[in-house]
Amino acid sequence: MSNLQLTKRDFLKYGTSLITAAALPYTYQVALAKEQWDTIIIGAGTAGIPAAIFAAERGLKVLVIEKASVIGGTLFVSTGQISGAGTVFQERKGIKDSPDQHFDDIMRINNNTSDPTLTRILTDHAGPTINWLAANGYTIFDNHPVKKMAHDAFSVARYQQGPKGATSPWGGGLAILNAMKPLFDKEVSKGSITILLETSAVDLIQERNGEINGVIAQNKEGKSIEYKGRSVILASGGCASNPRMYEELHGIPLYCQMAYPQSQGAGLILGQAVGGYLRGGEKYSPLYGMILSDDKVPSTPYGVAINAMERQPWEIVVNSDGKRFVQEDHESVDHIEHQIGKQSAHRHWTIMDQRMLNEMPPMIYDWSNERIAKEADNHVMFKSGSSIRELAIKTGLHPVNLENTVNDFNNNIKNNQSDSFGRLHRPLAIEQGPYYSVRMSGWSLCSFAGLGVNENFEVIRPSGEPIKNLYAIGEVIGFGATSGNAYVNGMGVTPALTYGRLLGQRI
Repeated sequence: MSNLQLTKRDFLKYGTSLITAAALPYTYQVALAKEQWDTIIIGAGTAGIPAAIFAAERGLKVLVIEKASVIGGTLFVSTGQISGAGTVFQERKGIKDSPDQHFDDIMRINNNTSDPTLTRILTDHAGPTINWLAANGYTIFDNHPVKKMAHDAFSVARYQQGPKGATSPWGGGLAILNAMKPLFDKEVSKGSITILLETSAVDLIQERNGEINGVIAQNKEGKSIEYKGRSVILASGGCASNPRMYEELHGIPLYCQMAYPQSQGAGLILGQAVGGYLRGGEKYSPLYGMILSDDKVPSTPYGVAINAMERQPWEIVVNSDGKRFVQEDHESVDHIEHQIGKQSAHRHWTIMDQRMLNEMPPMIYDWSNERIAKEADNHVMFKSGSSIRELAIKTGLHPVNLENTVNDFNNNIKNNQSDSFGRLHRPLAIEQGPYYSVRMSGWSLCSFAGLGVNENFEVIRPSGEPIKNLYAIGEVIGFGATSGNAYVNGMGVTPALTYGRLLGQRI
């Protein structure tokens, strides 16, 4: 899971080694505006960093504009899970794999809903990208790569995550940043990369013929400066920290805000302003089991239920009508999450009794089951009752429906009959009070919608015509572009890194 609690110490650790124009006088920033840049990159995160490194290593003169006070972007809040075929990590364990197998797995898991051209480019180059990280010090957990973690499995073990640092609560995202940052710093020291921190890109400079030839930026004092460049790369992330934009693009409220604070959708606006368009919002799918702190939208996480991929469920799950709607132990987490997506407000409740609470494995990450009982009636998301009827009334569910639902579940167990939803794992009936409910919500920390791009990562108009000299990579092109309407293992971080590397090599 992600953690947004970045401390001043962390920012200093990852920021002070950079020589930055943001820390220099305004007159110096004005002087930079007189330069002609080979490429201007908006965003120094998962995609922008490798793009800058590879472009600079080829001798290009690179200007990077970053709104935050440090480079790294969502790597600070990411678990950093990546996947690719033909990696050194697979080779060390004798795992045979190919880009074709990786492509087939992605399209199988997301039901052919990701962009096939972009997905093919990703699978052809993900392995070499991971090998590049490995050559620069990136390491993974001893038992990785694996076929799966929290979502539907690959056919081959190609999914890995970097270990957590000794003092870092974030884990794999920083493992990736730690591998790339020395390369970035080296190019800054050489003068190949100039980085403007605490600077926002507020507009693109567009010629009458439609070509892009620069960026209008605003420094932390609010002063605007124009920077001219032969090309511009939008690598500014998605909009998962902008509740209004998120709901407008996906048709779903941003129930839980966990994304990087700078993910405000600036690149989406800039791309549209010069003729680009957005696609992919309809691919939105919720994640399972977020327990929110309150009823505000957006809220903050209070706990997260462990999904069926990692823990066989004992409890049942019901919707706002008090009825079951899914096979709780279905082998596909994607199937469960799509069923949640069909429920009102994506809300769902787990129902259990005291015996279940006593005997089942922990239901919530980093919680004991005893804590669930202690939270009951003391937190808005937890309720208890001496009977199912009382529980339903206190929870706000239809009492008769919930009673019928529980009775149906129990009777099938007692009579050794098949479950009404095909469930196989049924260790206990729900019959020994007190009874408990936990309210959960569907959620996401990714924006599925993003700018339309072609196979060269050029931002395109609705007609398919590219906007000359304007490119986009990372979450600004939408999580749905390569993950489709599912959470495919590694399809958030891996495309950003891979496309950044490729664009830096080609632009």
